[in-house]
Amino acid sequence: MKKLNLILVTLLACIGFSSCYNAAEKRENILKIYNWADYIGEGVLEDFQQYYKEQTGKDIRIVYQTFDINEIMLTKIEKGHEDFDVVCPSEYIIERMLHKGLLLPIDTVFAHSPNYMNNVAPFIREQIDKLTADGDLPASRYAVCYMWGTAGILYNKKFVKEKELASWGCLWDKRFSGKILMKDAYRDSYGTALLYAHRQELKDGSKTVSELMNDYSPAAMDSVEKYLKLLKPNVAGWEADFGKEMMTKGKAWLNMTWSGDAQWAIEEAQAVGVDLAYTVPEEGSNVWYDGWVIPRYARNKEAASYFINFLCRPDIALRNMEENGYVSSIAAPEILEACTDSTLTGYVDASYFFGDTAKHVKLRNTQYPDRSVIARCAMIRDFGEHTAQVLEIWSRVKGDNLNSGIVVLILVVVGGLSLWQIHRRWTAYKRKRLQHRKRRRVIRR
Repeated sequence: MKKLNLILVTLLACIGFSSCYNAAEKRENILKIYNWADYIGEGVLEDFQQYYKEQTGKDIRIVYQTFDINEIMLTKIEKGHEDFDVVCPSEYIIERMLHKGLLLPIDTVFAHSPNYMNNVAPFIREQIDKLTADGDLPASRYAVCYMWGTAGILYNKKFVKEKELASWGCLWDKRFSGKILMKDAYRDSYGTALLYAHRQELKDGSKTVSELMNDYSPAAMDSVEKYLKLLKPNVAGWEADFGKEMMTKGKAWLNMTWSGDAQWAIEEAQAVGVDLAYTVPEEGSNVWYDGWVIPRYARNKEAASYFINFLCRPDIALRNMEENGYVSSIAAPEILEACTDSTLTGYVDASYFFGDTAKHVKLRNTQYPDRSVIARCAMIRDFGEHTAQVLEIWSRVKGDNLNSGIVVLILVVVGGLSLWQIHRRWTAYKRKRLQHRKRRRVIRR
């Protein structure tokens, strides 16, 4: 038995060590990456290993982990001091990490490679630099944008016309009750509610999209809670990922979602004969950015900088775009050529991104919005000290005002569980009595 226990302990230890790197292995030969799931092209990691060997003469082993919530990633670094070398947070977390001194500058000089980070669109770099902490280097020295996009409405053209979605007010329209999916994202919902609530001020120019989406005054928060609670009866579900499938199957007509998810759904739907499209309402919306950064506790800054540079190479950027449906920050001519689709009927002005040669080009509006759309979009900044209050609003919105169908469902479930508990206890009682009788018979014998 002791031998068996020893074998089990040894096996468990081996399993535990197999998930980590060898203690004897030099840390400079390991790159620890922390990224969103399904957010990198097939074979890209392996190709980076070859690139790094060619550049430095060193072998590199990659430890790759994924996360699905920005805040979980941040907690591991800020509180747990995890030694990830390179991570991919969203813009508001980048801003928070900058203000907390949790990031290291990215190297820009490489042994035998150009600085591919220069391929990032100037428009994107300007947006990232808005996150700069007071008295510090520009934010673009600490963060290189990876993918970006907008928030808007994915819709089924069989049931909804684009003109019906001119305003965010379509989400509050009773005609679409039960056919609307909302992204389970408190930041996007907060901004959307404020834009719709102040649509008149946006029209007359007395308010801007940026001012509204970053207004955390008590009046703004009251307005957000009021409008989101009015919206809730129309919502069929708050989705994190199932919205794409619901839309491709025609089970929902409208989905407030992100452009990358919309593009994925549009392509999937085409394969099954469902015609989906994407639009950004006239009030405007959020434009978001995910970027690569090197955390303060990284132990291989060199390899991390090479990795970020490698991802900015146009051919690698294209492979990553093809994998996840989102749009790279890279504005090289190769990207424009690859993304131009001659089968499209409409044109967009993407000169803000690619330069003057892209004033009248056939690009998908889910990937490259027209200049007029970008002009009415803005970045939602970090909520900072107001985060807890906004999350409380979000909790009340999702927890209050349950519609009758949900209430009935809850009562049925609770009633069923109660009956099951009663049945289980009654069965146990009868079994106990039967066993007691059997014991009494044995004693009598």
